[in-house]
Amino acid sequence: MKPRSKVLIIAGSDSSGGAGIQADIKTVTSLGSYAMTAITAVTSQNTTGVKSIIPISSKEISSQIVFSAKDIRPNAVKIGMLHSKQVIQAVMKSLNKIKIKKIVLDPVMVAKGGTKLINNTAIIYIKKLMKNILLITPNIPEAEILTKTKINSTKNMIKAGKILINLGAKNVLIKGGHLNSKQMNDILLNKKTVKVFKSKKYSSKNTHGTGCTLSSAIATHLSCGKDLIKSCELGIKYVNDAIKSNLNLGKGNGPINHLNSINLNKKFK
Repeated sequence: MKPRSKVLIIAGSDSSGGAGIQADIKTVTSLGSYAMTAITAVTSQNTTGVKSIIPISSKEISSQIVFSAKDIRPNAVKIGMLHSKQVIQAVMKSLNKIKIKKIVLDPVMVAKGGTKLINNTAIIYIKKLMKNILLITPNIPEAEILTKTKINSTKNMIKAGKILINLGAKNVLIKGGHLNSKQMNDILLNKKTVKVFKSKKYSSKNTHGTGCTLSSAIATHLSCGKDLIKSCELGIKYVNDAIKSNLNLGKGNGPINHLNSINLNKKFK
């Protein structure tokens, strides 16, 4: 099988393999595309929490982006953890150089265990960056931080999404996993439409890396030529199936099953 497309991932590393760059590579590969990376930070973490974060210099991040894309041009870009103003500015300049239109931003701000992964100045620059992005995919806590509003219903999700559109975002997918509800509602908004993706909510503590995985899945489908609504729909299905599998690795918030979509060749079974 040859890769269907190429996706450049700009994100932090997760030593436990459940989130970040590791989850992104698994997702892109599982969906049949070729993953390239620019690592923004190296973390020591496991399913119980984050032990340490070592940032990569903004100059080195830019070098990874531009040098990789110069040789192998990506069809889409996924952006994850950007921990400082300097890094965000460097990424913005690099994206201007490589000129890729299909960009998905997952504004990673807080780890599953509660560790803050971004400073307040960087949040201001995330708002500047999102104006040049095709799609941003905040979860409810991230949307609350970006909009300075409280979200406890789908109505609030739509309201927050509209605030983000007014702030300059082109398209916003707010993930509804944090809502206390029996049904899963993910909401896609732009200036013209509001689309609600309804799906079954699976009860599981093993949801580490869902946000990273969803944004990478959407970027992968976009890179293969699918439109935004279909890419979101297929990305959400991939994540839901990976949660449903319930891997149950580790003592804390375990990873989802990125291999859920892969059928191994008979000779490898």
